[in-house]
Amino acid sequence: MHKIYLILAILIIAGVSEVTACTNFLLTRGATKDGSTMVTYSADSHVLYGELYHWPAGNWPAGTMMDIYEWDTGKYMGKIAQATQTYNVVGNMNEHQLAIGETTFGGRPELETQSGAILDYGSLIYTTLQRAKTAREAIVVMTDLVAQYGYASSGESFSIIDPNEVWVLEMIGKGEGEKGAVWVARMVPDGYVCAHANQARITTFPMSGKTSISSDKMKKIYDKEVTTVYSKDVIAFAKQKGFYPQNGKNTDFSFSDTYAPVDFSGARACEIRVWAFFNAVNPDMAQYWDYAKGKIERDAKGYATNRMPLWVKPSHKLDVLEVMDFMRDHLEGTELDMSKDPGAGPYECPYRWRPMGYTVDGKEYVHERATATQQTGFTFVAQCRNWLPNAVGGIIWFGVDDAASTVYFPMYSCATRVPYSFAKGNGSMMEFTNEAAFWVFNQVTNLAYTRYNAIHPEIRAKQKALETQYVEHVKLIDAGAADMYAKNQKGTVEFLTDFSCNTGDRLTAEWRDFYGYLFCRFMDGNIKTAVPGEKNPKVEQPALPEWYLRTIIEKAGDKLQVIK
Repeated sequence: MHKIYLILAILIIAGVSEVTACTNFLLTRGATKDGSTMVTYSADSHVLYGELYHWPAGNWPAGTMMDIYEWDTGKYMGKIAQATQTYNVVGNMNEHQLAIGETTFGGRPELETQSGAILDYGSLIYTTLQRAKTAREAIVVMTDLVAQYGYASSGESFSIIDPNEVWVLEMIGKGEGEKGAVWVARMVPDGYVCAHANQARITTFPMSGKTSISSDKMKKIYDKEVTTVYSKDVIAFAKQKGFYPQNGKNTDFSFSDTYAPVDFSGARACEIRVWAFFNAVNPDMAQYWDYAKGKIERDAKGYATNRMPLWVKPSHKLDVLEVMDFMRDHLEGTELDMSKDPGAGPYECPYRWRPMGYTVDGKEYVHERATATQQTGFTFVAQCRNWLPNAVGGIIWFGVDDAASTVYFPMYSCATRVPYSFAKGNGSMMEFTNEAAFWVFNQVTNLAYTRYNAIHPEIRAKQKALETQYVEHVKLIDAGAADMYAKNQKGTVEFLTDFSCNTGDRLTAEWRDFYGYLFCRFMDGNIKTAVPGEKNPKVEQPALPEWYLRTIIEKAGDKLQVIK
């Protein structure tokens, strides 16, 4: 491994970047029980405050300019021309049921900066959601914007879904002295699921025939036969920079292996999350376990030869409750189950504090990076349903903090406001308020980390009861709203807005009370249960596991032994 890639691997595994450790799972209509498309997203950053964004729809005079701020830092980037019409956006989904997620893969370090570029990956997502109606249109908008205004981020995988199609777009900037980006977009075949988690995943791709077009033929992207689109210079630029041999065959070109080669950390800290999802839905993934653990086989070109497929077909059709639970994985059922090694402590906590990499006796080791992680700012499951009007069909199931302990509540994407407890500006990363969902959920979750095997089961039971209840409520709301929409569109939007906001704020209030209950029950290392009719509760003090007690004795020696 070249020194620069070793440094990048250490940075990724240590988790020192900002919003670069995210996870997306993508589901096509044919892979779900109800025929919806879905995308999951977990925005995992130690400095990202969990809140639900909102941009109202608008009409803008010709010549209006739009200020762009970098999503990660809030830094002012510059101005771009505003669209004449913009759409209502709630979180990462708009009123037309277009949803976009992302994970950062970094890629070649010499392509990370581009002086004068205005659009970073976050502002690109939220600007596009305000301007595009479909996944194909979003690809056009995104690639046109970076070509015109430059791309101010490192390599990125974007998930783009609408009620009918699911796409993956992988993009990396051209570096200093160039403008824009090179990219490839592929449509996930119906009936399949896809995923990415901070490692570029598109390798070789078709470059001829009716299904594939280059960016100089973008007007053909709306032809439904087209399932692959790529920038016209994606290979020529790689050859120009020396990333791919001048005499290399176009058909052998791999986007990921050229612009973001997978290394140990790319597999062990990133692809392993994709493997966990694929393994949960497809029984044939055992053959890729060694790869997911970081054992990479390569050919003469240096390309990885034992990589997982870009997409797999699930063994059964999936529902939204299952998809929520895929985001809660800690490698359970594998040899790397995070609750089973000594790092989990006596209470089987499946989390490891950073840094993730460490050295003992000159040897390098890592803590695992699973899908569910403590530093999540917000997480969602976006669901698009083509049998309903757009105002009713788009739902972003939204939660804050750790996906394993959050509750996903339904937020209709037509909503003209968001719940106060989830709203932007209600608290911040260094400003605690008990009125903000982010802080309320963090209180519960951080308490659970102290006695995980005792406290988390109670969280899990309440979480599943609420989410199951919400799914049933949505069925009733859908039926009424669909009929109402034909008669009163504005009234329907207001009705769905009220339902969404009331549900979110009631959830926060209920979780605030839940924290009080948990704190009383588990305070001071006890487990207390109220006894009806009696002043004092029943108190239990479960014994520590024998392996942990033996570890104490081995380290402490005889000083703790009872003297007789």
